[in-house]
Formats: sequence, structure tokens, C-alpha cells
Amino acid sequence: MLRIVLAEDALLLREGLAALLARFGHEVVAAAGDPDAMSAAVAEQSPDIVVTDVRMPPTFTDEGLRAAVALRRAHPGLPVLILSQYVATAYAAKLLESTNDGGIGYLLKDRILEVREFVDGVERVAVGGCVIDPEVVRRLLTRHHDPLTRLTPREREILALMAEGRSNTAITNELRVSEKVVGKHINAIFTKLDLPPTATDDHRRVRAVLMYLGA
Repeated sequence: MLRIVLAEDALLLREGLAALLARFGHEVVAAAGDPDAMSAAVAEQSPDIVVTDVRMPPTFTDEGLRAAVALRRAHPGLPVLILSQYVATAYAAKLLESTNDGGIGYLLKDRILEVREFVDGVERVAVGGCVIDPEVVRRLLTRHHDPLTRLTPREREILALMAEGRSNTAITNELRVSEKVVGKHINAIFTKLDLPPTATDDHRRVRAVLMYLGA
């Protein structure tokens, strides 16, 4: 039986994952909804493995990943399995470079639907193995190729409007969607183009447009 700290901000998914892991004989000793709660749970519970989403409050960019990297520094050998909605090669590379100690994994959330494969991944990482989603491996091997191929048609449309100098409000009016939806697409563009949130949004916006114009 593995003792697991699970970090996922979506309540229904968090409870579903906890129930799934329990079905295979493992125990979620703490379920966290944000990075601070995850870090506190690890300090209190000393789990066998941490399973965490990449995107967590407050900005829903890479808080989960950054917290996981920090935990591996603070607790050498702590196994960590990252779950992500889609491939973000910068995040995967950062995690793989975090330390040489302890099991590590990066799986797409779609993999959860393949229940046995997902649980096998958790178990392998917990005992020191490395489990990387095949799609992540493919993207890491080709990360120096045209990154715009990672974007959905809608994201490419929004990036084209950004290249025209349109503001978020202007893009909202053009596409007749909410500004929140446009903001989510822009954050996804930054992530897929490997533009980390360490830079300002204006800086990332300029770099994204330059990548688009240079493609």
C-alpha cells in the first residue's frame, strides 16, 4: 500500500482520483487543492509519493510543478508524478532536471482513463522509476522544431490577432467570446510555446508574436 499526497484543484477530479487509488489498495493520506497545502501535507505525512497537477491556484500556470520541484529539493528522493492537461515541454524538462534522486513521472491526464496504466505509473514512480508519457517524450525530442504546431486552430487564430496588435478586449469582440476564455487561450499559447511565467505577460506576448511572425 502506498501513502499518497494528491494535489489537484478540481474537487471532483481530486475525489475521483482518491477513490481510484483506494480501489487498488493505496491510501491518499492528504488531498490538497493548492501548492501550499500540498507542501504542508508532505511535511506532515512523509508520503511515499506526491501526485500533482501542473496548474494550480492562484494563477493556474505552473504552480503545481514549481511546488513539486521545490519539494524534491527539500525532501531528496521524494517520488513525484506530475499530471498535465496537455504536453508542456518546458515543464517536463524542468521536472526532469530537478534532481537525480527518487522516482519521477509526467503523464497526460488522458492517461487516467487507462486506469491500470495510470496506477502502474504511480506504483513505478513510487519505487524509484521514471514514467514519462510517450507523447511527452515525442515532444521533448522535437521541441526545437516549429512550436506553433502545438497550438489548436483557435489558439493560432488568437495568436494571429495578437500579431495584429489587438488587445484582449478587441480579440473578445472579434471572436464573440468572453474575455476569460480569451485569457485562458492566451495562457495556453504561452505554455505551449514554452514561455514561462517568469517573464511579464507583455514580454511573453511580444515573444509569442515574434515566434508567430518568424514561422
